[in-house]
Amino acid sequence: MGHQSHGDAEGSYAPLSMLAAPTVGLLSNTTATEGITPAVAKGARYVERSSVLRLPTDRWKYLPVGRTASAVVTPDDPTARQQIAQSRAWLAAGTVPGSSPPQRAAAERALLTMRALLRPNGAMAAGWTPGWMYSWPRDSSFASAAFAHTGHEAEAYRILRYSAATQRKDGTWDARTKLDGSGPPDGRRWQLDANGWVPWAAWQWYQTAPRTTRHARLAGLYPMIRKAADRAAASLGADGLPPASPDYWELMTTTANIGTAAPLLAGLNASADLAAEVNRPDDAARWSRAAGRLSSGISRKFAPLGYQRTVDGQHGRDSAVAFMAPPFNAAPADLPRALDATHKALLLPNGGLTPGNDPTAPWGGNAWTPSTSFFALAWAGTGKTAKARQVLDWVLSKRNSLGELPEKVDRAGRPSSVAPLAWTGSITVLSLVALDGRTLPTPPLRS
Repeated sequence: MGHQSHGDAEGSYAPLSMLAAPTVGLLSNTTATEGITPAVAKGARYVERSSVLRLPTDRWKYLPVGRTASAVVTPDDPTARQQIAQSRAWLAAGTVPGSSPPQRAAAERALLTMRALLRPNGAMAAGWTPGWMYSWPRDSSFASAAFAHTGHEAEAYRILRYSAATQRKDGTWDARTKLDGSGPPDGRRWQLDANGWVPWAAWQWYQTAPRTTRHARLAGLYPMIRKAADRAAASLGADGLPPASPDYWELMTTTANIGTAAPLLAGLNASADLAAEVNRPDDAARWSRAAGRLSSGISRKFAPLGYQRTVDGQHGRDSAVAFMAPPFNAAPADLPRALDATHKALLLPNGGLTPGNDPTAPWGGNAWTPSTSFFALAWAGTGKTAKARQVLDWVLSKRNSLGELPEKVDRAGRPSSVAPLAWTGSITVLSLVALDGRTLPTPPLRS
C-alpha cells in the first residue's frame, strides 16, 4: 500500500476501499496527530487559522498538548484557546501567500496541515491514513521548500536533517521510510529521483535561511549533498542520461524517464552551487560537468519527443514535464509548447489532470491534484500567470468541506481518496508564493 499508485495503475497496491476510512482533516498539537473521519467532519469546521475543530454542537474537538487522543470541550476551554493562539502566532511568524482572501485561507490551511504532518524528528508524513503514514523524500523535499519560502526555516531545516539521517550509505534513499526513521516499511524499489529532490530542497532552504546561521547549517548538511550528487553523477550513462528507475508514479520504466532526469538535473545544479558556497571548487566543477552532460542528454533525447515520459517514446505524455520548468530548472526554449501539449493530452472532463497517458499504466477517470498542481507551478515560473491561476483556481475549488486538499478528484468533480495530502499542499503554497510576485529561485547551470 502506498499513496502514489493506489489501484489505479498497479494491481499490487491495495485499493482504498480495503483500507481504514480515509481521513478528511487533522487534529494536531505539533507532536501528535489524529485523523478526522468523514463522520466526525460532517457539519463541522475548523476554528479559523487553527487545528481545533468546531463540531455541529458548537463544542470543540482538539488534541491537547502531551496527549495522543482528542478531547471534546466547551468553547471557553483555556487550553484549546491557547492552542488556537499558538497556531495563529506560528502563521503570523511567517508569510501566508495569496492575493485574495480565499487563496490566503487555502494557504493557511495547507501550512497548518504540513505542520501537523511534520513529526518532531523531521519525518514528513504524506497523509494520515494507513498507506500514506510514511515519509517520502520527494514529498518531504517539496514541503521543506514550501516551509522555507513562507518563513518557517526551522521546519524546513528539520526535514532536511531527517533526509540526512535516512540517506543510505550509497548516497540514495529508500522510496519511503517509517515515520520513526527506522527504515522502509516494505521492499518497494528505491527511486533515484530523490538524489535530485533533496539537494534541490537544500538549495531552496539556503536561499531563504538567515545569513547568520545558514553557512554553518549547510556545512552540517554537506556530507548528505556530496553523497547524493556523486551518486547522481555516477549514474549517468554515455548518453548523459540516468538509468531506468521508478519515477514519481512509483512504477518502473525500461528506459530513462523524464520524472527522474529532470529532478537529477535540478539536484546537480543545486549541489554545484552549494559546493561553491562551502568553498569546494572541485565538487562544484565535477557536478557542473555532470549537470552539463545531463542537460545535453535531455536536449538530445527528451526534447524531440516533447519531454514525454520515456526516451523510447512508447509511454506517452507525463505531468513530470513540469519538472523542466522553474523553480527546478531553467526552462528550455521549447518547453512552453511541451507544457501546453502535455496539459491538453492529460486534461480530464472533470477539469483536472491524470498523471500521464501511458497506455501500459491506465489511471482511470480520477484527476490527481499533485499532477494538476505541477502546471500551476510551472506556468507561474515561466510567466504564464493567467494559465497558472486558472489551474490553481481549479485545485482550490476541490478542497473538501474542511478546506483540505485531497489527493484525487473523481469523475464527478468531487474530492476523493485521502485528504489532506502534504505534497499537494506544498505545491499549492509554492505556486501561490510565485504568483504573489516573489519569484521562486532556480538552481543555476554553472559553467
